[in-house]
Amino acid sequence: MFYCGIDIAKYKHEATVIDEAGTALLDSISFANSKEGCEKLLALFERLGVSNDGLLIGMEATGHYWLSVYGYLLEQGFEIKVINPIQSEAFRKMYIRQTKNDRKDSFIIAQIMRFGQFSATNLSEETIVALRQLSRYRLALVDTCGDCKRRVIALLDQVFPEYDALFSDTFGVTSKEVLSQYPTPEDLLTVSTRKLSNLLEKTSHGRLGKEKAEQLKAAAANSFGVSFARDAFAFQIRQLVEQMEFLERQVTELEAQISSLLKQTGSYITTIPGIGDTLGAIILSEIGDIHRFNAPNKLVAFAGLDVRVTQSGEFTGTRQKISKRGSPYLRRAIWLAASRAAFCDPILSEYYQSLRARGKHHLTAIGAVSRKLCNIIFAILSEDRPYEAIPPKEIRHHSADFTM
Repeated sequence: MFYCGIDIAKYKHEATVIDEAGTALLDSISFANSKEGCEKLLALFERLGVSNDGLLIGMEATGHYWLSVYGYLLEQGFEIKVINPIQSEAFRKMYIRQTKNDRKDSFIIAQIMRFGQFSATNLSEETIVALRQLSRYRLALVDTCGDCKRRVIALLDQVFPEYDALFSDTFGVTSKEVLSQYPTPEDLLTVSTRKLSNLLEKTSHGRLGKEKAEQLKAAAANSFGVSFARDAFAFQIRQLVEQMEFLERQVTELEAQISSLLKQTGSYITTIPGIGDTLGAIILSEIGDIHRFNAPNKLVAFAGLDVRVTQSGEFTGTRQKISKRGSPYLRRAIWLAASRAAFCDPILSEYYQSLRARGKHHLTAIGAVSRKLCNIIFAILSEDRPYEAIPPKEIRHHSADFTM
């Protein structure tokens, strides 16, 4: 059996081939991140007399640069393992201390393959890859939309500071329509009460009307906002609202696509309280093959929800925080799911309330619920069964307290 370690980079990769004794067959080679570059690697395998079924290839999940070479080699019939860079870093510290270069890295990855000391990502299902891509893209769109909202609020604080108290949701449908047409106090004062009432009644489906229109105009007449450069403020607010609406339409389309793909997996992930199609897709796609984790605590660590102890000399910190290592997307999704499950699932809600009764901060309690939710996710995916109201005995244990 032979082992090949590939150190991934943006433009060029480095590869080392070793035998069962751990001896490099030749110096590492550099090959471009292209079809021609991969053909150079295949030529190396042929020159060494290494067959597809006698070679195990390993590479790190470095950004997105590994996907192309992974897909190419997979099509050629090779067995490939994709490992988390955290694993190779730990192995590097044990195997060769204080070394960091491409040649050493590819050799170390090959050694990790030889010893089998890794948990690999199984990307055999194209649907999982598609879910991961779309889910991460959705998070990016949501974050961009959030940035637009913060910028609108900053502008309104300057030009119309009273506006925040006029609607329960500044970015609700009715409020956005008002902002897109009349973004400044001066704009509101130019429109008649009747016309503004008709706009409010139409967009709110009859819930708002003349009374709200009069309230808006009164606030505009007595606004303490800046009156200079108002055209610049109005222009920015209109464009930002337009951009938000466009992003929200894209997110809606994305969520429909994600939901459709998630149903194709047949996963029971959405039977867990607090996890809908959107969060379920993120969790499932970021985890990949659950069988690469041999225990729930490994999944907890992969999500970066494990406890980090602060210690220096004889001092040991009493306030424990999560490590935040591993997948930030998975951690974010589980945290959001735990924030919901803590109030909708009887078991997790009871656990959350017990922590709060002991004087734990809300975030500390949600952190503990997140850890317990990780254990539930591990059981559901490992056993491929729907969630039950009473969890299995093996996951009924006290979770350590930690904060985000």
